[in-house]
Amino acid sequence: MALITITHSMGSGGMSIARKVAEALNLELYDDQRLKEQSLKMGSRAEDLKGLDEKKPGLFEQLLSSRPEVYKDLMESVVYQVSREGEGVIIGHGSQVLLRAFGCALHVLVHASESYRIQNIMKQQKLNRESAEKLIRKSDHEKAGFLRYAYSLNREDPALYDLMVHTEKLGIDAAAKLIIEAARLDEIKACSLTALETMERLSLERLVLATLAKHNLNLSLLSVEVPEKGVALIRGFTYFEADKQQTLQIVKTVPGVSEVRSEISVIPSRGND
Repeated sequence: MALITITHSMGSGGMSIARKVAEALNLELYDDQRLKEQSLKMGSRAEDLKGLDEKKPGLFEQLLSSRPEVYKDLMESVVYQVSREGEGVIIGHGSQVLLRAFGCALHVLVHASESYRIQNIMKQQKLNRESAEKLIRKSDHEKAGFLRYAYSLNREDPALYDLMVHTEKLGIDAAAKLIIEAARLDEIKACSLTALETMERLSLERLVLATLAKHNLNLSLLSVEVPEKGVALIRGFTYFEADKQQTLQIVKTVPGVSEVRSEISVIPSRGND
């Protein structure tokens, strides 16, 4: 089995490489559409997935809406959920960061020079050079902004990857072959049962957080932990008993939660004395 994350820039050939790798290793390919489908199966609503991409939310959206955090938590939840199968090829969405602690995952960066990528986009989408440049730079800005926003990390940091392939030099086929051979190495171990269980618990934790955020609850006062399968432990405090009960009732509705444990304290604010 192989669990592979592939991060790529527009025009680098990353999607073509990912398809070749998935086909050769007989693995499921999790691109944007496949991840959205998986999230819907987990109980998400279609309207909640409009932001399930790698774009940093605008300042206005960050200040006035809980949506950015909802999107981020849903994205993390679905990445952990598909990873609990222990195999697959996941495209982007911060998967190289989320799965970094799992030694069974192989993290790949596919890159190429801007000029090479521009030529590819001009050919693929029949655009003039100026339009292709704008499209690529917009995509690069959004993807880099997403990782800075979500994890305060530089997307190009080599420490995030196990393998970096340069398609301008290697070509699509050779790059794909290199990844396939790396995934088959004895050093790339299959995910242990413990790792798979951890991914499942992390997936449910992020799903609970996303659900609470959708209800505009103050998550700065609360923390969520899934200590064992199906168990959601909520810690923190609220100012009203009604808020505490609302929180617990909401968590009970989350698909996959079979038990809710509360360590929430009610601390009346001075204004409510």
